[in-house]
Amino acid sequence: MMRTTALALAALLLNATAGFAQEKPADPTQDPTQVKAGRYMLDSDHGKITWSVGHLGYSTYYGQFTGVTATLDLDPKAPTKSHLSVSVPLSGAVAGNARLEQQLAGPDFFDAGKFPTATFTATGVEQTSPTTARITGDLTLRGVTKPVSVDATFNQAGTNPIDRRYTVGFDGRAVVKRSDFGVSAYLPLLGDEVSLRIEGEFKESP
Repeated sequence: MMRTTALALAALLLNATAGFAQEKPADPTQDPTQVKAGRYMLDSDHGKITWSVGHLGYSTYYGQFTGVTATLDLDPKAPTKSHLSVSVPLSGAVAGNARLEQQLAGPDFFDAGKFPTATFTATGVEQTSPTTARITGDLTLRGVTKPVSVDATFNQAGTNPIDRRYTVGFDGRAVVKRSDFGVSAYLPLLGDEVSLRIEGEFKESP
């Protein structure tokens, strides 16, 4: 009886080991056609939006949105069928100055007490080169929804050597006019156009 049990356990261990052996890490690729199709979730620790705006004509001020969450349904064979939805917390905008960060969360700017998040929902994807695309979508900020375009670039995909999860990396660029969303404080002293630089690592959903 004990010998039979031991043999059964050994067989289970061998099968499990064989299963792990079949799950070979995916080598990094910069060919978007080789990326796995499926659903991906943004790694918030490696997904940030850096914003910049002109300051009194003398300089450009920079800050970040962190804690961003996003879902990507990716179809590398037919990129135009892919879909992206993003949520950006507004109460934690990083500006490197506590007083300014409090002001950004207040009614002059984001009014985060009433509108805690901004959202972006893709409505279309246009491939502009083998590794770039223009993503159009609806940005909702302070209860106002306007169309916005993001120029996205595919960086790389493969098994992340740190957490061993399949990862796809992108960056993006966009420009929005804050006055379009009712954020008109200190115009024209502060610029109306806000540039956004977007960096994101998306993990394959289990």
